Amino acid sequence: MTEIQRLMVQSQFPPVSHYCHVVRAGNIIWVSGALGVSADGSVPDDVATQAELALASIDACLTAAGATAAHVVKVTVYLTDINDRAKINPSRQRYFGEHRPASTLVGVTALVLPNAKVEIEATAVVP
Repeated sequence: MTEIQRLMVQSQFPPVSHYCHVVRAGNIIWVSGALGVSADGSVPDDVATQAELALASIDACLTAAGATAAHVVKVTVYLTDINDRAKINPSRQRYFGEHRPASTLVGVTALVLPNAKVEIEATAVVP
């Protein structure tokens, strides 16, 4: 049976419910939805800044599980305003570079924090 690792990443915003930041089972890694939260716990007003922070959170979780952005095979992005897609795309392009994971974009009415505008989750596969 494959060992399952459940990781809490100390530098990350604490979970708001009963989950961990990242799970690794064999060579597959799932990163829980990451919000754009600053180190002090505040949520910036700008959706692009929130996206940068969410991707930095995903990166920290991937690193903790032994992966990088190049290992990401799928992302799901949740936006409270679907028209903000163009505002977050530059952050995604910078983070993933030449690597293009499969992606789903979902418009939602709200996220877990009242002023959060974007949440990103990722799945990665390591060799």
